[in-house]
Parts: sequence; structure tokens; C-alpha cells
Amino acid sequence: MQEQVQPATSSPRQHSVTLASRRPTEEEYDSEYHQQLIGLVPGHCVLQALKQQKTWFNQISQLVSTEQVDRIHPPYQWTIRQVFEHCVNTERLQGYRMMAIADGSQPTLPNWDENVSADSRFGLGNLTRLIDEWNHLRQANVDLLVRLTPRSWQPAGKIAGHRITVRALAWVTAGHLQHHLQIVEKRCGITAKDSP
Repeated sequence: MQEQVQPATSSPRQHSVTLASRRPTEEEYDSEYHQQLIGLVPGHCVLQALKQQKTWFNQISQLVSTEQVDRIHPPYQWTIRQVFEHCVNTERLQGYRMMAIADGSQPTLPNWDENVSADSRFGLGNLTRLIDEWNHLRQANVDLLVRLTPRSWQPAGKIAGHRITVRALAWVTAGHLQHHLQIVEKRCGITAKDSP
């Protein structure tokens, strides 16, 4: 796969981050689920994808009607509010995972049971606050990835017994949101202006 090269006017740091944020190779993860999520994300730079998803997420949150937020749309088992809460919690968790793996200590991190979390309804609250929280978390995760040195994108750790690098985990984070936003659009019969 040929990597895109930044124009000559870009700084060496920008060029390094672009190369670091490239699509991961199959050797960087060993889970079929991770492969599926990574495959959902268009483009060649995860930083661009993560930033573009902020616009998409915010547009969808404005298009979902009040009547749709707390309704279950069969065959799905979560309300839209639960889906948004799940996206918030996942964003927080993935940021921690990327940070924990980036130092090269090869941590073994536990699984997270998303269904137990969603079913507990521990943090549903106000939809506007959930959306604001997600935006802060996504920006913090982008800032973390930009701050990392290029070699810090390469270390791997284990999550729920599966090996994954920081780079692949960043792509999985984008793919996870991609998956859920596509479902929300389908469930609610909406299409955001900036859907990928």
C-alpha cells in the first residue's frame, strides 16, 4: 500500500504523524472483530477520520427527534440514548487503552462488557450533556494521538486476550463509532450531511 506524502510545506512532525496514523497492517491486530471495525473506516489517515467523525456525530445528534431518543427500534435492544451513552463510554475507555499501550509496557487489559454497562443505565442522563462529553473525549483522544511520537503508535498490548497496537486501536475506535452511527442513521431514517 502506497502511503500519501505531505506537501513540501508541511513540517517534519506533521509528516511523521501522518505516516504514524496510516491504516494498520494485519500484523498489528489478531481479532476478526477488530478487522471488521477497521474495514468500516474510509481513508488513509485515522486522525482525519477521527476529526471528521466529530462533525458526523454532532449532525446526527441534531437530526434524531425527541420521540426517537428513548424508543427501542426492533430488532435492536438499546434506545438511541443508550447507544450514545455507549459511544461516550467507549471513547473514554479507548483513550485509556491507547495511553496504556503507547508506553511500550505491553499491558494486558481486561475486556469490558458493553451490555452490562448499557443495561445498568448508570449514566444515561441528559442527551445534550452526553453529546458534549463525547466531543470532549474525542478531542482528548485526538490530542493524545497527535502528541505521541511516531514510534509510540507501534507498541502492542492485549485487550481481552487479543493483541493490538496503538495504531490499530485508534482505527478500531473510529470503526466502532462508524458502526454505531450507521445503525442510528438506519434506525431513525436520517442521513447527516457529512455522512461518509
